[in-house]
Amino acid sequence: MAAGMAAALALLARGGGPARALPFGCVRRLHTVYQSAELPETHQMLRQTCRDFAEKELMPLAAQLDKEHRFPAEQVKKMGGLGLLAMDVPEEYKGAGLDYLAYSIAVEEISRGCASTGVIISVNNSLYLGPILKFGSEEQKHKWIAPFTGGEKIGCFALSEPGNGSDAGAASTVARLDGDEWVLNGTKAWITNAWDASATVVFATTDKSLKHKGISAFLVPMPTAGLSLGKKEDKLGIRASSTANLIFEDCRIPKANLLGQLGMGFKIAMQTLDAGRIGIASQALGIAQAALDCAVDYAEKRMAFGSPITKLQAVQFKLADMAVALEGARLLTWRAAMLKDNGKPFTKEAAMAKLAASEAATAIAHQAIQILGGMGYVTEMPAERHYRDARITEIYEGTSEIQRLVIAGQLLKAYRS
Repeated sequence: MAAGMAAALALLARGGGPARALPFGCVRRLHTVYQSAELPETHQMLRQTCRDFAEKELMPLAAQLDKEHRFPAEQVKKMGGLGLLAMDVPEEYKGAGLDYLAYSIAVEEISRGCASTGVIISVNNSLYLGPILKFGSEEQKHKWIAPFTGGEKIGCFALSEPGNGSDAGAASTVARLDGDEWVLNGTKAWITNAWDASATVVFATTDKSLKHKGISAFLVPMPTAGLSLGKKEDKLGIRASSTANLIFEDCRIPKANLLGQLGMGFKIAMQTLDAGRIGIASQALGIAQAALDCAVDYAEKRMAFGSPITKLQAVQFKLADMAVALEGARLLTWRAAMLKDNGKPFTKEAAMAKLAASEAATAIAHQAIQILGGMGYVTEMPAERHYRDARITEIYEGTSEIQRLVIAGQLLKAYRS
């Protein structure tokens, strides 16, 4: 284990402080989910650390953060101190130096406590730091990664636009070179972390005649002249994370802020999204686990016809289907993460994981409300928040329809080769 992460884990174990009471309807996760032999010791320690953090620091606040649309700044800083903001970043750039399986486990556990916080750290890890780590120069890595690992600063990823989301190659935002500066004009939409970020990776067209091969990636500090934020979106779920447009109006950045080579933007975006989908799959797992925990806890306590409703076959069937969907999605997610860690292709597997986990989260959250009945429909219980949070996982970082296209494309390519 990386020395930095080891120290962070030890720090949390010593100084986690007294546990706050969990909200009604929340329980410690079902311990049958993991068997100790499934994960290396490092990953077991990380899982337990993140689980304890989520239960002490996030679960008691999640409903309030959601209601107030409040960014969990204090908790993000604490997670930065634990290495959770830069998990697979080498220690030389102030990261934790762990692997993507560790990242997946951490995002799941944090998302179980608060799905908004889960996506905040997911975006910083995979969508912001990821492309810089892979495609940035040494100078860029030290400048744009190291300050974003400790929780004081976070980044965002600006690909989607008002007129294109799934069509990533149709970027209408443009960048032109003017002497030693790039000048950016256009609007980016649905940007997670927008109001709280200190930098962004932006994709803009530098040569329209080349279509998707004419897109380049840029590193832009926030705030900066010529860049303004749109209104903070009032969303169905993940309400503690900010989402807004980035509006570029003659925004000038140094020539050195080009990430990778000219025209490499589409490649950078697609490879970044492959990795990012593992993070969103992990977020979806955390939401699904929280919903299942809530449903089991309630069903064990709710009496009907003289017995807990867990005695009813109809409820047992629901719980069984929920558990199967969750376990299957988790295994797909871990497989994609381990393929990435081993340097093997994982595009299809990441799409499978994201598709399975997001659809499982929505289905499990739906059935949790059904088991709770009327109590599932009120904000006194977390089930309705899990349902709202789950829905976005089927949309961002590639809709379920896009995942199916990716999977089918990869499958047919393999058969034809």
